[in-house]
Amino acid sequence: MPRTIVITGASDGIGAASARQLHDAGEQVVIVGRNQEKTDAVARSLGAESLTADFSDLAQVRELAATLRDRYPRIDVLANNAGGIFGDRVLTGDGFETTFQVNHLAPFLLTNLLLDRLVDSGATVIQTSSAAARLFARFDIDDLQGERRYSAGAAYGNAKLANVLFTKELQRRFDGLNPVAFHPGVIGSGFSAVPGTAMHWFYSSPLTSPMRESNEVGGSRLTWLALGTPGVDWEPGEFYAKNRVARTNRLAADPVIAKKLWDRSAEMVGL
Repeated sequence: MPRTIVITGASDGIGAASARQLHDAGEQVVIVGRNQEKTDAVARSLGAESLTADFSDLAQVRELAATLRDRYPRIDVLANNAGGIFGDRVLTGDGFETTFQVNHLAPFLLTNLLLDRLVDSGATVIQTSSAAARLFARFDIDDLQGERRYSAGAAYGNAKLANVLFTKELQRRFDGLNPVAFHPGVIGSGFSAVPGTAMHWFYSSPLTSPMRESNEVGGSRLTWLALGTPGVDWEPGEFYAKNRVARTNRLAADPVIAKKLWDRSAEMVGL
């Protein structure tokens, strides 16, 4: 029987690639994206269902969670893949720094609003993180919004570290859930369109072109986790790169920081 796999950020890039791979493997894939036209096009090509939500608006995240709960009695895999890197420090309508909200707060809220469904399903919860958590993060638990010090690259690295910390804390708090984080690779998809940033250079420079991989390769790493058996093919609570446990920021191993991030995130989104 096909499993229900929800992928956010699936209107293009590695999310769309993984959705196609999982569909071809016989799974029921739910395509979630920000742009309705692009999201619907991917879903139509697969004969799949689609939902739209802009993660810079937490009200839309809440609506997305309500719709998923209404439509799907089981959610076997939730892939929190939506994210992005942005330029100047800008607050969302919810009052949070955009990079932090889109990459961390929104998937944190979505996962929590679906928690009982996910636990009942024994679900895998996948966070698309990044090597940026180790390379670019300047994480300060007392400055999550970058009010004292901000750069686009550091904000992205901090948010990707938050994804790993969230994964670790999910593992500690909930039996029956199988959370995991991964780095999809340096993907040649125009991911970072913010000029003048370290991330833009990393993802676009000719010097790094031998390191860049296709959306299909990056998507296959999400697919491997989604299709794999937790505890057999991969270990819950870990961070993976190239389908192997990988090194990330040393702060990811700090349970005190992970708990503080969870508590502050819950307070921010009103949980």
